Amino acid sequence: MHNDLLIIIPCFNEVHNIQGVIADLRLVIGKDVDIVVIDDCSTDGTSKLLVALDVITITLPFNLGYSGALQTGYKYAFAHGYEQVLQFDADGQHLASEIQTLLNVRKQYNADIIIGSRFAESGRSHDSFLKRIATSLFCKLIKIITGETIYDPTSGFQLLNRSALERYTKIHNFPYYPDANIIIEMILNGFSVKEVQVAMRDRQRGNSMHSGLLRQSKYMATLFYSIFIIVLKYFPSKLHHKVR
Repeated sequence: MHNDLLIIIPCFNEVHNIQGVIADLRLVIGKDVDIVVIDDCSTDGTSKLLVALDVITITLPFNLGYSGALQTGYKYAFAHGYEQVLQFDADGQHLASEIQTLLNVRKQYNADIIIGSRFAESGRSHDSFLKRIATSLFCKLIKIITGETIYDPTSGFQLLNRSALERYTKIHNFPYYPDANIIIEMILNGFSVKEVQVAMRDRQRGNSMHSGLLRQSKYMATLFYSIFIIVLKYFPSKLHHKVR
């Protein structure tokens, strides 16, 4: 592993999962890589558990949501001079053993963003109907808008280099759901994105932030709106340059 790498874990009410996540990371990566947990004002005992686990923790004063916790981690990483950042979920779905897979792809392709994908090799999508529909639509939008093929734009298992990290720290209105929308914006800004197949677990305990019909509907509506704004923001200027 690399000592210029920081693993950031956004965490909200994961008292049943976070201990196992930290244990797996330490077992696989040892003490050579730093880990920081962004505790998004948890109310279920996660905060006390993190103290007992003796892990670097940034405790937010109020709940900022997944994206706010992520950007807090980005800013911490950039301010402390890290060259690479790995996003890792606190729910136990990501495997510490797959971190090296992403690092190998970075070494081979030198892309700005490496996405650990559940579907890169198969081209299939989520098992649930709504997630399958949403992922399929977002993949098509990415292809239409950027020309790039991404099979798993909802994956939170990502490796970023310092250039991508710096960009993320400077986005003032960081999207509430940073998925297909942020991938589109990064590609339109000239950042390279590479996807690689990885294994993942299913969530064992607790609830996903996308669980329930209402949350999934809000997620889809928010993503479509965000992508629409990005298209309005970038395409007129590109068309103007072509005309000139």
